[in-house]
Amino acid sequence: MDKSNLLSIGEVARRAGVAPSALRYYETLGLISSTRTAADRRRYERAVVRRIAVIRAAQRVGLSLHEITEAFRDLDPHRAPNKAEWSRISRRWRPLLEQRIADLEKLRDDLTGCIGCGCLSLKSCRLYNPDDVLGTEGSGSRRLFPDDGFTTDPA
Repeated sequence: MDKSNLLSIGEVARRAGVAPSALRYYETLGLISSTRTAADRRRYERAVVRRIAVIRAAQRVGLSLHEITEAFRDLDPHRAPNKAEWSRISRRWRPLLEQRIADLEKLRDDLTGCIGCGCLSLKSCRLYNPDDVLGTEGSGSRRLFPDDGFTTDPA
């Protein structure tokens, strides 16, 4: 490794447009990697800037860091994905993105139907509780997307 091609955490943060804390976090997730100087300072290869660009682009379209980490698991953390790797990753992400698009379209369509309704009723609202599916579970917070696996109910 050519040490003259190594960048400090501050330089990578500036070039990538992220906070140094984000770089440290990405590193703990295994999304990027660094080497250490004798003074225990992080140094990154220049390719990490492109890798961060891919991470940020994926986040911008709604992918979670967990989903990005899963896709990057088999990649060399010292370089950006090559064309074949990017093609494999994008094929893997396509169904996730298509589902998110469908969810957003449903949200848009249901929200349009609620404009001016004023009901704000969790029991009858098509947006928060379609077909009163959650009504059988009693009162409390509800899921916006019933299939997302998350609930805000404490039980």
